[in-house]
Amino acid sequence: MRDTPRLPTSPGFWRSPLRGIRFTSVLGLVLLVGITVLFATGLLSYAAYNPNLAAVNDKTPDKGLLGFYLFSWPTHPHWLYRLTQGVHVTLGITLIPVLLAKLWSVVPRLFALPPIRSLTHGLERLSLLLLAGGGLFVFTTGVLNIQLDYLFPGSFYPLHFYGAWVFFAAFLAHAALKVPAALRTVRRMREGEGQVAQEDALAAPRPDPPTVSRRGAFGFVGGGALLLFATTAGRSFDGLRGTALLAPHGGPDPGSGPGGFQINKTAAYAGIQSAQTGADAWRLSVTGRTGTIRLSRAQLARLALHEAALPIACVEGWSTSDQRWRGVRLRDLAALVGHEGDPPDVFVESLQAHGAFRHAALRANQVADPRSLLALYVNGAPLSPDHGFPARIVVPAAPGVLNTKWVATLTFGRP
Repeated sequence: MRDTPRLPTSPGFWRSPLRGIRFTSVLGLVLLVGITVLFATGLLSYAAYNPNLAAVNDKTPDKGLLGFYLFSWPTHPHWLYRLTQGVHVTLGITLIPVLLAKLWSVVPRLFALPPIRSLTHGLERLSLLLLAGGGLFVFTTGVLNIQLDYLFPGSFYPLHFYGAWVFFAAFLAHAALKVPAALRTVRRMREGEGQVAQEDALAAPRPDPPTVSRRGAFGFVGGGALLLFATTAGRSFDGLRGTALLAPHGGPDPGSGPGGFQINKTAAYAGIQSAQTGADAWRLSVTGRTGTIRLSRAQLARLALHEAALPIACVEGWSTSDQRWRGVRLRDLAALVGHEGDPPDVFVESLQAHGAFRHAALRANQVADPRSLLALYVNGAPLSPDHGFPARIVVPAAPGVLNTKWVATLTFGRP
């Protein structure tokens, strides 16, 4: 009977016959494409919050040079955020088995001695440590946010933002060191060359007998990824939402009828009291260049009303199909207080008593879009309390949290 080394620093400690440069190279190339798309869509998600609007929407202070890419988020096409965030969340969950398999395949290198053999080797080890730690951190915080379980200390936004930059920087460094070798390995595999096995530094020197083939291992990882995709992607489609077994369905059951589409937070959760929204109590305060006016819901309903078919898409990755909203254009409300022509940014405040995004800001290009509404009706019926009665913001391509519900105040010209 062979003696099994007890310390992970011994090469003989790692016995799996699956580990090897072939297995690691294929997983690495899949992650090269997937994580690049994941990072790009994550940056777009952050840009969609318009974090340069003072400190209103910005949950990530002192971003400095890391905010170089920020721009005024467009309103065309109206499904833009639904697409980018849906891809970001669904792809992130789908890649989890691939990431875990890749980390498993290289874990012996974390214990290799001596720790540093050369400058290149030292950079590789550092990138590997940051890659493993950063990857686990970013994916874990992302999954917890999707599940609405905020177990981590502090705000999700800066933690995920800075963690993503650390992870992706390590990922780029590691890719620069390893991608050429991975491409050569895959090319040799396709050509059937036996030289790969001779150069395999990841293979166990004394492997245990195989219980599954390498092809079976790839099938296991790919099958896990497909299973996660199948049980996540449906959260972006009303007719398939019941298939999203491993992800929240966007709040409580919305029921049927005109308001029968997803709700993230109910009026009760937000602390909205019926006394606040009654006809005698609620007035919309609109402030601009010429002062402040206060409008009841009945007065708003007598203004020129317009209709727009827009979805609601949330940062957690779920979205609705297009709903038919009807209300007053934001640019028309801006004109009532002296901002005719090109309207400015607007600061929106909600009746919401607690929680994030009790207020939000929209850029001038969002206010100017004719589909941006202070909605009073949806799908031919007045808004329900859970959908934002008496009035809510709907803006094309904007994250759901910026489509403020239970609106109380609009201040034009204040970012």
